[in-house]
Amino acid sequence: MKKKVTIQDIADALGVSRNTVSKAINNADGLAEATREKILQKAVEMGYKQFSYVFPAAPAPAQDSARESAGGPGEIALFTTMFLNQSHFASLMLDKLQCDLSRLGYTLNTHRVTAEDRASMALPGTFVRERSAAVVCVEMFDRRYDEMVCDLGLPVLFVDGPAKLDGEALPADQLYMDNTFELMKFVNEMLRQGRRRIGFIGNYEHCQSFFERYLALRNAMLLAGETVDPAHIIKCDSAGEMADMLRALREFPEVFLCANDFVAWDAAHILSGLGKRIPQDVGLCGFDDAPESRLITPQLTTVHIHTQLMAFSAVQLLMARIREPSLDYRAVYTATDIIYRGSTDFSGAGGRTE
Repeated sequence: MKKKVTIQDIADALGVSRNTVSKAINNADGLAEATREKILQKAVEMGYKQFSYVFPAAPAPAQDSARESAGGPGEIALFTTMFLNQSHFASLMLDKLQCDLSRLGYTLNTHRVTAEDRASMALPGTFVRERSAAVVCVEMFDRRYDEMVCDLGLPVLFVDGPAKLDGEALPADQLYMDNTFELMKFVNEMLRQGRRRIGFIGNYEHCQSFFERYLALRNAMLLAGETVDPAHIIKCDSAGEMADMLRALREFPEVFLCANDFVAWDAAHILSGLGKRIPQDVGLCGFDDAPESRLITPQLTTVHIHTQLMAFSAVQLLMARIREPSLDYRAVYTATDIIYRGSTDFSGAGGRTE
């Protein structure tokens, strides 16, 4: 049986400390970019668990004369419906993606898809198809518009995407963070501690990741022989809707699993206004490990996304699709880690702790 590669194995191979390798893999601050790159490449080479499916990046293929005359193999067009600030999980991922694509000769250019574009089914005015080698979609959850993007005849990669409520996927490659196993681990830990009233806050139809996080709760409870009270599913699109639904509750769950950290942030403020203490009355768990998760008092239990790993995976998916357009479409999931903090500090739950 093949030996499992550990962080210590990577450290030994490079002659660096275990802590340095851990910082690189977890995208922590305080590490030179050249050192981070060397460590991540070695993790890929050795088949470390989070990188075991990643294969070496293909060189940029020969492109048509129009792209060559522009000074490189072409543009990778980033389509997004929102400004991706430093609080958004994709921000760090895109920084790394841009750097790696540049080394392969590509440019990553952002094109904002406005509400008007979506309503009229129009491409962004800044986008020129003839200059583009592929399209990356982030925060693009309008299925009808996404289908139009897929019909451009270009390689398309979705980082997250519209919820697959009917089970039907878009004709494109898809990249997700693992939304399931760490949350199921969290639910099982709560059940082990005797907390059986667990609810969910967020519109699980908003995107596939929210949908999978909701299903993680439902499936973990089902497999444990427990039920979820329908009244404890707070399906909302705004803080106002959330507040109205929480005020209407006759009995609160012991724990709320929130669709992401920003939903949890709103929930914490609303619950405080209703006289509920966190975690004594209601525990909260978010997702993304956004900087804001540390600003809530108590700090928020959440799920950490490995943005460097997502960037690596995005490059591999894009280059493979550009090189061989006829490949079967793939959905790739990258590892995540539950981080227990004060918002669920009932009895010292296990897992990665801060």
